[in-house]
Amino acid sequence: MSGKEASDEKLIVRNRRAGFEYELGDRFEAGIVLVGSEVKMLRDGKADLSDAWCAIMNGEAFLHGMLIPEMPGAAFGHVAKRSRKLLLHGAEIDQIRKAVERDGMTVAATRLYFKKGRAKVELALAKGKKQADKRETVKQREAEREARAAMGRGRRAE
Repeated sequence: MSGKEASDEKLIVRNRRAGFEYELGDRFEAGIVLVGSEVKMLRDGKADLSDAWCAIMNGEAFLHGMLIPEMPGAAFGHVAKRSRKLLLHGAEIDQIRKAVERDGMTVAATRLYFKKGRAKVELALAKGKKQADKRETVKQREAEREARAAMGRGRRAE
């Protein structure tokens, strides 16, 4: 999506750190296999994608490192940081596998959201940034912030 989510999507959590740590490339939308208590915790908006990444094993995609806290008082709870199977087309799995093997890329989870009542995760092929690139990102962000502040001061002066 280009900056804004579609009207039928309800954003749960965004991984802002992924954009800072990596140069993000192609994006994929995947469904997630969850248990009931995990879905309830997601509906409450409780999840953490900061360490989430995807791996391909035996022709299937799995999401590792995503934290969905345990539900208090649940009779049949779940493990907070377990690996979760992702639902992707075979061609998408092949494309991800080839990029990871050939180009040395990683697959980072960038967003977690509900779409038409189903939990979805947005994955992005990512290449790690060097320390200098990270500094450049911070400089650009500060320059944009200063420019917005200057424009705001200019509007108030009129």
